Amino acid sequence: MIYQDKERKPQIWFCGGHFINDIYTGFLNPIMPFIAEQVRISMPVATIILSCSHIFSSLLQPFFGFFADKMKKRALIFWGLICTSLFISFAPAVNNIILMIFCIILGSLGSSLFHPQSLGLISRFSSSDVVRNMGIFIACGTLGFSMGPLFSSAIAQYFGLKMMPFLALIGLSWAFLMFKMVPQFHSDVVKEQKINFYQALKDIVSERKLNILNLIAMLKSLVQTSCSILLPFLWKAEGYSQFQIGLALFGFIFLGGIASLLSPKFEKKIGTANVFYFSMITTFPLMMLFMFTYKTLPILSFIIFAIMGFVTMFATPITMSLAQSVLPQYKSIIGGFINGFSWGIVAVAMSMIGFIAQATSIVPVLVVISFIPALCSVLVKQLFKKVS
Repeated sequence: MIYQDKERKPQIWFCGGHFINDIYTGFLNPIMPFIAEQVRISMPVATIILSCSHIFSSLLQPFFGFFADKMKKRALIFWGLICTSLFISFAPAVNNIILMIFCIILGSLGSSLFHPQSLGLISRFSSSDVVRNMGIFIACGTLGFSMGPLFSSAIAQYFGLKMMPFLALIGLSWAFLMFKMVPQFHSDVVKEQKINFYQALKDIVSERKLNILNLIAMLKSLVQTSCSILLPFLWKAEGYSQFQIGLALFGFIFLGGIASLLSPKFEKKIGTANVFYFSMITTFPLMMLFMFTYKTLPILSFIIFAIMGFVTMFATPITMSLAQSVLPQYKSIIGGFINGFSWGIVAVAMSMIGFIAQATSIVPVLVVISFIPALCSVLVKQLFKKVS
């Protein structure tokens, strides 16, 4: 019981840190169409800027995860949260586009610092029921990410973008408290490891199961990122306000957080494979329904969009815990791949998708994107196929 209390205390602080960190990562999507109008940039250019945010917050996570697996210090989670909260809060208030991009990059790097070490430590501080603890941790981040659009859109609409920097105080305060309250990591929790990054990379890339899980994570993040970046531009063109757009994104991501909490329970009832099938296949018919309702039945389309968030993120904690169980010695690095690298690859693709959406139309592009995970659901069978 005492050992469980020692586990629970850092888990609470990590989950709280994840919630607050991801509030800031959700700031920019709903207000970017209005920032773009203010600084006079097009949707494809704004998409590239948001893509840069995802690239710097994601692609470097495996590299930072390598250092997290080697070190006993807690430095990455503190400095990560400080950079995220400080620079992302200042970015919308900056009129100079170069300085704004600089703030977005530094803030995104903060998120890239925070995630791998916290993901690895949640797993290490779980003596039992790792999937449940991982589900709670991911759900906290997803719920925080869902609150970001509400915070930023409300401040932007009712107080103006100039007031956004004051929101940095939330993250800075939690980072200070976490530094004071999280215990030092002892050798009985995080053992000294001699890890070669290139060997770890080789081991991870050569694992068939991990490759499939990485691809699944990329496909799901492709759907989530495309919806979060492109639909605010569609809704702005339809005449919706900042707060209405933020509310829609909140519903999408909030239900995704609920899905992360519920998926471990559903896994026990219907099986891991069925959780993957449900998450990968169902997004496509929901996107088709959204396409036929967003003009004529807007309220229904918002409900469908929110349900799409639930479906999209339903398998997220199971994907993470399953991946970490393949090579448990690389927990933080694998966390960086599943939670970061997959998002980074998608962010690179989003730069091109933004131009395609402007040249054609946003919703048909999203329909095609949502069809890809359904088409690739055949990979789930390979995921559980035993190699002789």
